[in-house]
Amino acid sequence: MPPIKGKVKGSQGGSTLKVSKARGQRTSVVGAKDDESVTEAGEAHGEEWMQAKTLIKPEDQLELSEEELKEEFTRILTANNPHAPQNIVRYNFKEGCFKQTSHVDQLAIHFSLDGNMIHKDSDEARRQKAKYGATEVASEQAISEAGGEGKEEGEGEGEKEEGEDGEKRDEDTTPAPGGSEAKLTNQFNFSERASQTYNNPYRERGSQTEPPPRANFSSTANQWEIYDAYMEDLEKQEKAKEKKAPTKKDDDKTRKKLTALETQSDDISRIGNASKIIERMVNQNTFDDVAQDFKYWEDVSDEYRDQEGTCLPLWKFTYDKAKRLAVTSLCTNPKYKDLFAVGHGSYDFMKQTRGMVLCYSMKNPSFPEFIYPTDSGVMCLDIHPEHPYLVAVGFYDGSVGVFNMTKQDTKPLYQSTAKTGKHTDPVWQVAWQKDDLDNNLNFFSVSSDGRVTSWTLVKNELTYTDVIQLKLDDVPQEGPEGTQLTPLGCGTCFDFHKQTDYLFLVGTEEGKIHKCSKAYSSQFLDTFDAHHMAVYSVQWNYFHPKIFISCSADWSVKIWDHTYKKGPMFTFDLGSSVGDVAWAPYSATVFAAVTADGKVHVFDLNINKYEPICEQAVVQKKKTKLCHIAFNPSHPIILVGDDRGYVTSLKLSPNLRKYPKDKKGNPLNQGPEFEIGKMDKLLALVREPPSTTEKN
Repeated sequence: MPPIKGKVKGSQGGSTLKVSKARGQRTSVVGAKDDESVTEAGEAHGEEWMQAKTLIKPEDQLELSEEELKEEFTRILTANNPHAPQNIVRYNFKEGCFKQTSHVDQLAIHFSLDGNMIHKDSDEARRQKAKYGATEVASEQAISEAGGEGKEEGEGEGEKEEGEDGEKRDEDTTPAPGGSEAKLTNQFNFSERASQTYNNPYRERGSQTEPPPRANFSSTANQWEIYDAYMEDLEKQEKAKEKKAPTKKDDDKTRKKLTALETQSDDISRIGNASKIIERMVNQNTFDDVAQDFKYWEDVSDEYRDQEGTCLPLWKFTYDKAKRLAVTSLCTNPKYKDLFAVGHGSYDFMKQTRGMVLCYSMKNPSFPEFIYPTDSGVMCLDIHPEHPYLVAVGFYDGSVGVFNMTKQDTKPLYQSTAKTGKHTDPVWQVAWQKDDLDNNLNFFSVSSDGRVTSWTLVKNELTYTDVIQLKLDDVPQEGPEGTQLTPLGCGTCFDFHKQTDYLFLVGTEEGKIHKCSKAYSSQFLDTFDAHHMAVYSVQWNYFHPKIFISCSADWSVKIWDHTYKKGPMFTFDLGSSVGDVAWAPYSATVFAAVTADGKVHVFDLNINKYEPICEQAVVQKKKTKLCHIAFNPSHPIILVGDDRGYVTSLKLSPNLRKYPKDKKGNPLNQGPEFEIGKMDKLLALVREPPSTTEKN
């Protein structure tokens, strides 16, 4: 139906346009000028652009000014992924804290499809060609015929364009004249294309290191200096001849060997220090992840635990020749914080063979720094606090010895014999003490024969003095022929007071702990019925002068006040035989113990008075027992030794070494008085209040 023309009646107030079509009506009010305007609908659809258009405004449209109309609102569309996280942090080892990463991956894959096309020259293509060749040829002919009909139907310029395209297609689809190969069903037309990408500008980086130090050296060599050098060489050869007197038969051979050994030892000694440094560098690269954990790693999960902590295994120290020997003693060097000594022996008294003293450094965990093999098993050792190169050692055969780590000789510098008063039973512990009045070095030892002995280093020999004998009963027993015998207890451990020099404790195999004095050799100052089985370790607290700790084979660890005689202050049952216990050097309320089931228990009485804040299995095999434990004096590390010859280092998490803080979070003054006050508060909670009779 043709459109119907509409009439417009205008006035100053406005004009009304009514347009009616076959299927509906539309009425709008349009503002107009003073002159009347008439809008007519087009007669044909192709002539609409020639007619004048009139804007039709809705009644509720806002009236905006020219400035408001010209105002631009900018919207930026980016390719960023709205779901990508914007707060990813990574640990920055340079600054020692977590830093937010600026680069975030914005790529989001919505669809991925793997094709299965193969190349036409491949073996699989040839097989398909041989199998489906006939059907493909027929289909290609049908396609080409359809293409020819399409060309004839075209008109005008379209026919020319389609003709050109058809010729191109025919050229692409027609095979070479020499061959009658049919195309494969999955063959694709390959067209080579090239595009040039943007070349990123090169960035040059350079770093300038500090130049190595230089020094100008000049010297003149005269005949006298050359003569002196030859004379020194002759003296070395003469000393080598004196060391080993050759026989008449092998005179010539030994001379050649000695000169060769002398020159070889000189060469090795020259590069010894450099090779040791290179070995440590190689080990640091090999165990780089462990070194990074030792220096920077802190367990972040401690923030989400209430009070518990963890132990992170670091290096594992082992020596091939000491694998079958148990770790019988551990001692850290007081001066060189990375160095510690390990004693190897055997707790199986039916299979006693050899022993070994090894000194390891945390800078080289793969091989010990010093190796001292011994004929008898090593049961204990101690490093001198002022002379860190002297190591006192107690052996299974009852003898004691002193090694000097500055000398290359593997034999002890001093060693006791049967003539010089050695013990008749294994020596369970040795400890250095202050020099005597004549400034001679001395140390103490305790043995199963019931003797506590003081050993003094005088010139080239060891002199001994029995400090006390551990008697079991005051009343002697009758022996054969009317003799009276006094039974002696078996000493297993001892420890000297940190402030009071003359006071020391001795633990026995009978489960008792004796408080003794160097001045009284005939009687004990006090005796504690501590345990039901052998006492394996006893140790004074580093801060509080009245507190000491003990552990035993009866599965218990007990904390005592030596002035309080009614019993222990704290008792902990660890569920297995406790091999060793040690106070932490940084807190008066923290201690750690190792048990025969392969676990390490760390307690902090200031946090939890009943249970350990860390209980962690260290060994891999179930039958392996932990024997000894030691704290590093400066680093948050504990060393643990087992009965298979391995020493494992563990790093304590932040919860295991908490320092007290004030309300603002700043660390408080950590002096000895503060640590003593912490322990006194705990002791006040567990001590029994004095009775009324005692007050009166």
